[in-house]
Amino acid sequence: MDVYNLTTVTQFILIGLSDLPEVRYPLFVAFVIIYQITLLGNGLILLAIVTEKKLQTPMYYLLANLSLLDIFCPSATVPKMLKNLLTEDHSISFVGCALQLYFLVALAGTEVFLLAVMAYDRYVAICFPLRYSLIMTKVRCVQLLFGTWAAGFLNSFVHTMSTFSLSFCKSNRVNQYYCDIPPVVALSCSSTYMAEVLLLVIASIFGVGAFLITLISYIYIVSTILKIRSAEGKRKAFSTCASHLLVVFLFYGTTIFTYMRPTSSQHSPGRDRLISMLYGVITPMLNPIIYSLRNTEVKGALRKVLHLRICSQTA
Repeated sequence: MDVYNLTTVTQFILIGLSDLPEVRYPLFVAFVIIYQITLLGNGLILLAIVTEKKLQTPMYYLLANLSLLDIFCPSATVPKMLKNLLTEDHSISFVGCALQLYFLVALAGTEVFLLAVMAYDRYVAICFPLRYSLIMTKVRCVQLLFGTWAAGFLNSFVHTMSTFSLSFCKSNRVNQYYCDIPPVVALSCSSTYMAEVLLLVIASIFGVGAFLITLISYIYIVSTILKIRSAEGKRKAFSTCASHLLVVFLFYGTTIFTYMRPTSSQHSPGRDRLISMLYGVITPMLNPIIYSLRNTEVKGALRKVLHLRICSQTA
């Protein structure tokens, strides 16, 4: 139901896929499976890094944080989405919506910054291999990680305060299956100019800045790899950053697809939201698969973890 006129909105209705009721139960099963695979895959990556001494280096500390984000990010939206698929009650309280938006934007923003730090780590490893251990010390790694998480959560705090300081007295129907800035701001009955300008300015400074660090790092990486004379040397150098490069393409590709593509005129809004939903939850599931398939050290550590678990169960 909608709340109009001067009535203050106390809850929101997540429309999600309400206009596609025929796919509710198949979607529920699909997303339960995807979510379980996401938790299991990223959990195994974390366990491997914690238990395997060879993986306790700055590169894998960064990977561990990526796995944490890939657990937390879908956990901010998927449980509520699964509940909505099973029940007729699609409401979320005003405070609940604000909290969901805060954590979702914070975790997504932290991942943007983390991917930039991971690109810088690979840049130092490939372009300055002899100085890598001096530049990327454990202390430096902790400082960079603290900065990424702090920047992500501070950025989200500004956006959340800006979004929910608006007046909501028209429709309370959020045109998405979770609370996100664009669909929530669209419901405001007060001027959204400052909120939109703030979003644009911060996205331009931090988002574009992080993207440029990632892009420039890989330009230097590719340039350095092309200067290596032996094919084996090129293959080795490329293998150290191939997994991260795939993850970067996947992250930015799905982000652009979700937020920057025009709405299809051939499909209903529900189908467009379904496509966005699929891409939004599949990315965190694929990241551990990419790293476990492309990285021999991670594969070896995972085999050891699984072997120990099987042995402990059979003993």
